[in-house]
Amino acid sequence: MLPSRYLRSKATRCLPVVLAALLFAGCGTQSTDQSSTHMQGSAQADSSFYLQQMQQSTDDSKTNWQLLAIRALLKEGKTQQASELFAQLPQDLNDNQRKEYALLAAEMKLAQQDLAGAQALLGKIDPADLEQNQQARYWQIGITAAQGKPSLTLLRALVAQEPLLTAADLKQKNIDATWQALSSITQDQAKTFVINADEVTLQGWLDLQRVWFDNRNDPTMLKAGIADWQTRYPQNPGAKMLPTQLANLQNFKPASTNKVALLLPLNGQAAVFGRAIQQGFEAAKNGASPVSGPAVPQQVAQAASTVVSPSQTSVSDLTNPSAQQTAVAPDAQQAQAPDSAAQTAAATSDEAGTDNTAQPAEANVAQPVTAPAVAATPANPSAELKVYDTSSQPMDQILNQVQQDGASIVVGPLLKNHVEELMRSHTTLNVLALNQPENIENRANICYFALSPEDEARDAARHIHEQGRHTPLLLIPRSALGDRISNAFAQEWQKLGGGVVLAQKFGSTAELRMGINSGSGIAMTGSPVVASLPKQQGVTIGGLNIPAAPSDAQITSGGNVDAAYIVATQDEIALIKPMITMRTGSQSGVMLYASSRSAQGGAGPDFRLEMEGLQFNDIPMLAGANPSLMQQALKSVNNDYSLARLYAMGADAWSLANNFTQMRQVPGFELNGNTGDLTANQDCVINRKLSWLKYQQGQIVPAN
Repeated sequence: MLPSRYLRSKATRCLPVVLAALLFAGCGTQSTDQSSTHMQGSAQADSSFYLQQMQQSTDDSKTNWQLLAIRALLKEGKTQQASELFAQLPQDLNDNQRKEYALLAAEMKLAQQDLAGAQALLGKIDPADLEQNQQARYWQIGITAAQGKPSLTLLRALVAQEPLLTAADLKQKNIDATWQALSSITQDQAKTFVINADEVTLQGWLDLQRVWFDNRNDPTMLKAGIADWQTRYPQNPGAKMLPTQLANLQNFKPASTNKVALLLPLNGQAAVFGRAIQQGFEAAKNGASPVSGPAVPQQVAQAASTVVSPSQTSVSDLTNPSAQQTAVAPDAQQAQAPDSAAQTAAATSDEAGTDNTAQPAEANVAQPVTAPAVAATPANPSAELKVYDTSSQPMDQILNQVQQDGASIVVGPLLKNHVEELMRSHTTLNVLALNQPENIENRANICYFALSPEDEARDAARHIHEQGRHTPLLLIPRSALGDRISNAFAQEWQKLGGGVVLAQKFGSTAELRMGINSGSGIAMTGSPVVASLPKQQGVTIGGLNIPAAPSDAQITSGGNVDAAYIVATQDEIALIKPMITMRTGSQSGVMLYASSRSAQGGAGPDFRLEMEGLQFNDIPMLAGANPSLMQQALKSVNNDYSLARLYAMGADAWSLANNFTQMRQVPGFELNGNTGDLTANQDCVINRKLSWLKYQQGQIVPAN
């Protein structure tokens, strides 16, 4: 048996080891506070996890978990629950919690669509006081609140955010957004930017914008310019990782037009439209003069005073052939098609013509000032052109034949239902469709070129906004056409940052004459276009969401209207403008604008004097940008202005076909076309900037 002294001595020596073991074991059973770690990280857990942690905590970590839960709820789109939890936060927050609270307050405003509120809260935060992950969120709030509207503030936010991002996909997204903002800024706007000497990265981006602007219509020069820019700015994020749109230029190959398939209706109701487009296409292919300048020419339009013969053209619905009346050949005195709810973008923005009695050319015309074309497309008489009649066989059979014939590019079809059939075929051919389907699909081999009243309405919204007008009223026909125009205008007005748009509808010329006879006139009032109303939280009843009615403050009062856009025929506007003056007086301060629907040519001096001050838009060819082609077009279609616009569309289709790859791949590529200054959006939908003219002392002069 061991002595008791030995046992006591051994126990004494072992005691510290036992106590240490017990101490460490006790620490292992206690849960450590992980909330601070989550606060400093990217908070990847879902809201349920953070809510559970919050409920199980009683100390300061509970507030951390609560802040994390709010952030997660916002990311999950659970704004109402996040708002309720945000209101329950305690008042006594530490410094780190106050920073998170300030960011969440701004993010909450974003989620509630209160962009101004978010920007105001952001202005109270110094990003230098934030942690790195919080700084990235800070700049993202500013980027989101800008809604993609290009500005120096947005560019600075994007530049500041980029180095804070670690994931490659997030960096690419930031770089693409930076380039999107830059490419949306005009060169004149960029010249007004004043930046600090230490903003080297921003200076590099602005230099890239200049390289792009100077060379965007020559892909080879643009590629060389970008390479040189990368050499000069090797540390710029865009030099290390090119914007996607510019990176696509590395594989640029121009489209071939050596063998063109032209898909048009040559028989039946729409044949008159197809033949006008074919004539214009062939004229440009064989050497018709290109446009001599941009869509707002320095020379004055002669179109409205040109000698014309009587014509009653009404180019309308090409969507549903069964809804059309038989149209006569283009060399006849009349070509008619009824109005319809489904106006195609391929027809023309002038949907209803009037009798245009021949008038002498009495307007004084200013001397032309030559402006260089942005991109002139050369003729190619040797190119093989084959026209396929879309009215004779199904679209899939036509496409199979086109494929067998070895066409390098397809131009057409014209009718909207045929374009939709083409989309369903999933053809691999390069296609310049002369219309748009109801739902645009971004296909790498398809572009959409169309003329439509919606196009004109969007152009009018931009023009009126550029002229500093704030509260427009639309005077539109009481029809489906009027509804489509008002929606297109209002949607574009919203994109420009405008407010509520009012609309007033009118009926037939007989009704308008009754208004003149009664002396009632036309008041500058209307009902708000739904597309222009702010989004409001509605009420859900039985699973159905009922939008809230607009408040009085959201509806512009008639007394504040400062612009009126009139969509009317020549006969209608001859009654509408005097009725406006009858009601408001000649010094009302309301600027009047009109669509090309009222510009049919042949207007005499009395009409021009009556229209004093009225601005109207039209395609550049009919506004004097290409006098030789205008003469050729009017001669080919017997002075029918509606068909002349389609003739111009055919000429532009040749130019677009020759620049198909540029329109598809070169951001900002622009053509001075006969139907407008032509550019393409990311879906390769061709947008048009039209010419704006005005009546002044019996003359027609440029509006700008």
